[in-house]
Amino acid sequence: MRIIQKRRLFGRLGAILSLASVLVVSAFLTGGASARTARVTAAPTSTSAPVVTGQVREGRTLTTSNGSWNNNPTSFSYQWQQCDNSSANCTAIAGATAKTYTVASGDVDHKLRSAVTATNADGSATAMSQVTDIVSSDKAPNNTASPSITGTAKVGEELTAQNGTWTGGVKSFSYQWQRCDSSGGSCSAVPDATAKAYGVRTADSGNTIRVVVTATNAAGSSNATSGPTSVVGGGSTPPPTPVAGNKAPTISFVGLKRVGIRVYARFNLCDDGSKNITVIERDLKAGKLAYTRRFSVAPHPCGQHSRSWQLAMRFRGHGRYTATLRAVDKSGKSSRTVSRSLFFHGAL
Repeated sequence: MRIIQKRRLFGRLGAILSLASVLVVSAFLTGGASARTARVTAAPTSTSAPVVTGQVREGRTLTTSNGSWNNNPTSFSYQWQQCDNSSANCTAIAGATAKTYTVASGDVDHKLRSAVTATNADGSATAMSQVTDIVSSDKAPNNTASPSITGTAKVGEELTAQNGTWTGGVKSFSYQWQRCDSSGGSCSAVPDATAKAYGVRTADSGNTIRVVVTATNAAGSSNATSGPTSVVGGGSTPPPTPVAGNKAPTISFVGLKRVGIRVYARFNLCDDGSKNITVIERDLKAGKLAYTRRFSVAPHPCGQHSRSWQLAMRFRGHGRYTATLRAVDKSGKSSRTVSRSLFFHGAL
């Protein structure tokens, strides 16, 4: 009887152990399957933007890189976009969906960028390149409205060249001021007068002044000339007589920075006189009326000085802002004009 009971007990234990083994094996197999099928699902993410290479000029071919991505993209697609000349208002160019793009005539005076879309099994994401420089024509720039001059044509004052209007994707402007006779003829270049601003000199008295503006793009350069100013020194008060042996003051920029809507300038100023110097500062920006302010500064006879001012509303938008400085002593002798520029991204 005891032998039979023991056999039954061992039989039950064997059945229990067999069932436990089946459950363990099943759990192991199930867990293994889960381990094999479980993974992180994630669409691509950009780690560095695409880059456009090539000459940004009508008829030339641009190429975009893919940039760098996480999560192993399996394919890439492309869309080229045209933006305005301030790098905004970008729209897709119809049919421009290859890795390369041939610049069209309709892109001249605009900017371009590429949109690269990376795709894997879990989705897609798009990254944008930086905008290119302005697109140049395949010909030199074309002037559609002549340059002009702002300021007062009087000794000791300052004139500023306005570029006029151009097409063709202008990359840069340069200047040459000319002195003409009282009727605006017989013009000749004023030596070293190649800045955007020009300080009217004693030698200009009784003459007129004009400026030649040279516009340059990737294809070449072309010139346009302003009309002449009125006759210089037409007022009743003659220019002051320089003191014997007196030398013109000198001025140079040390630094220019913007904090909010204020601009801070540091400059070196030297003069051989003991009286305060008038520093004439002008705010300049393409397409905007210039703004002039004056500071009285003691040279001591040389020293470094700081001045700050609040920008007028018209200078606070996106684009390149230039400040010029010129020093005039009590006798009317003037330094050369120096300039420093800042680039504002978006409205201030």
